[in-house]
Amino acid sequence: MQGSLYLCATPIGNLEDITLRVLRILKEVDLIAAEDTRNSIKLLNHFEIKTPLTSYHEYNRIEKAIQLIDRMRAGQNVALITDAGTPAISDPGEDLVRLCHEAGICVTSLPGACACITALTLSGLPTTRFAFEGFLPKDKKRRAFLLSKLKEETRTIIFYESPHHLKKTLDDLFVTFGDRNIRLCRELTKKYEESKGFLLSEALSYYQEHDPRGEYVLVLAGKSEQELKEEQQKVWEEMSITEHMFFYEDQGIDHKEAMKRVAKDRGVSKREVYAALL
Repeated sequence: MQGSLYLCATPIGNLEDITLRVLRILKEVDLIAAEDTRNSIKLLNHFEIKTPLTSYHEYNRIEKAIQLIDRMRAGQNVALITDAGTPAISDPGEDLVRLCHEAGICVTSLPGACACITALTLSGLPTTRFAFEGFLPKDKKRRAFLLSKLKEETRTIIFYESPHHLKKTLDDLFVTFGDRNIRLCRELTKKYEESKGFLLSEALSYYQEHDPRGEYVLVLAGKSEQELKEEQQKVWEEMSITEHMFFYEDQGIDHKEAMKRVAKDRGVSKREVYAALL
């Protein structure tokens, strides 16, 4: 029989956050594929796990995936771990998972620590709907294009960022989104865990005086309903009432219903709309 791939979430800081199931699977599988074996061996040694270790990272993500799939086809079970957190989230594990599905290999995910979810729940920002963007592109054009697409996003937006690029990213966010609320989380689950809420302008000022340290998760407020209403109101105000009526009637809405909608949009009575049309 074929083996399986197990996606094993590992702690993002505090070692107590590993699950009993992950510990059992890491001991039972034939091989553990790790993003950085030098980091992962410390975790395995701490829990006295002797399972053989191999590297699987950004620079061998396809060729090594093929080798791992051959081993699973031969009946071996493989666990995939990342440096910290859940595999396949902003790491090359997504390619291994896709190729396993294409090859008919069974894939199981063992839930556990995940930095983006941990930061989101800490943020105090809306959690019902959110967009995870990971690390922004380094290329200026791609970065600007992506941020411009997110400008109208109403969901809470989550980014990852290194300390070396934090100031530049905050500046780009401020230029694109204006002065929105943001929460910056670092050293999550560790002894010196820190979670700070700012307006973007305040965050920029703070990090002019304080050097960023550690890996950051940025949780940014989406565009508020009030902002959307205000922007739409400006659009209506720039239209004449006749143009506003045409906007709805061109969609097949009858004259009477269009008048109701125009009146509601503009915050006026139907009588005023009727009079303007006359």
